[in-house]
Amino acid sequence: MNPREMYLQQLEQAVPFLTVEPEYIDMLRYPKEVLELSLPVRLDGGGVKIFSAWRSHHNNALGPYKGGVRYHVEVSRDEVVALSSWMTIKCSIAGLPYGGGKGGVAVDVRELSRNELENLSRAYAFGISRFVGTDYDIPAPDVYTNPQVMAWFLDTFEKVKGWSEPSAFTGKPVVIGGSLGRSDSTGKGGIFILREALKGVGLLGKPLTVGIQGYGNVGSRAHRFVEEDLGLKVVAVSDSAAAVHNQAGLKYSEVSKFKEETRSLKGFPGGEELFPDLLFEQKMDILILAALGGAVDEKNAGSVKANVVLELANGPITPEGEAILTDKGVLIVPDVLANGGGVIVSCFEWIQGRSGDTWSEEYVYSKLDERMVRSFGEIWSMREERKISFRQAAYVKAVSRIVDAMRFRGIWP
Repeated sequence: MNPREMYLQQLEQAVPFLTVEPEYIDMLRYPKEVLELSLPVRLDGGGVKIFSAWRSHHNNALGPYKGGVRYHVEVSRDEVVALSSWMTIKCSIAGLPYGGGKGGVAVDVRELSRNELENLSRAYAFGISRFVGTDYDIPAPDVYTNPQVMAWFLDTFEKVKGWSEPSAFTGKPVVIGGSLGRSDSTGKGGIFILREALKGVGLLGKPLTVGIQGYGNVGSRAHRFVEEDLGLKVVAVSDSAAAVHNQAGLKYSEVSKFKEETRSLKGFPGGEELFPDLLFEQKMDILILAALGGAVDEKNAGSVKANVVLELANGPITPEGEAILTDKGVLIVPDVLANGGGVIVSCFEWIQGRSGDTWSEEYVYSKLDERMVRSFGEIWSMREERKISFRQAAYVKAVSRIVDAMRFRGIWP
């Protein structure tokens, strides 16, 4: 499904439970502005390739736009707009002083040399330099971007502007103003939310099994924290090349080492190798979705055997897939709550950058835990009281806060 249509459907499903003037819902259906770029990049062989790129500003009623930049061959304008819309909801849920933004470049980074990747990153940063800044829009990493890319972004931006502004980008290397704990924050925050969800349904402390779809930065760290923090057994993992299943358990140390060395799960000797989509059919108590959007839809939702699904990717379940899972009694912990750890710690990095302070990793994690537990509790209580879905409760909380700010600001010009 088109990701923007997914966002619109999710918004509409919350409307009956909101006391909100229709014009504000109309405004939340559209981005305020979208920058579209064509980026010419000189390749190592001497030729030039043009890359399509975007930066979307959805809503800034609560504060500056905030959101990552993804590099992926399937990135499109609609996807970037949808992701910026979800960021608006996510930042509101977390109680952050941000609105929603997002960026993307349509590129397969595996086809680029390091030099070509740097040239592309600097071209993108130059192109959006008039569209971002500490008090306007603060980009961060997303799919196939990392601290090195953020360093290139920041360096280019500062050279264009002529001054130092470390708080203009987050997810940077620590040595140039990044925050300790940022690289692990989405996975860590997701496990904090999973812990609270399991507590809510009376399953915390029980010997549960876990499957993880997507084994990149977020999925691999979720594997680690599931083992270390919750003591649960991961029995299935997958990436774009293969799924691996072993009901006796898959150790993080072994799987992550193999993935780092080979850049794929294909050929991992510690379990039965399957086609990636067959992960959903394996027996497990908890399914963590940490890949890309639309992974679970009406075609495969019926095969999911988990009782709890944690969305660490953005938009991993289509509305049709969610309806099937809900009918089966599956608890879906929505992305706009579950994967908020990244933007929360990005906010901490932004604060540190503005103040020149440096926080310890322990302090970062304690503040992350506190904020995510508070958000979870508010949404869980609303879900229980109103007898609505977890996602509907999340949207009701988020939209109510956004609209309160929009009412005070007024509609102008």
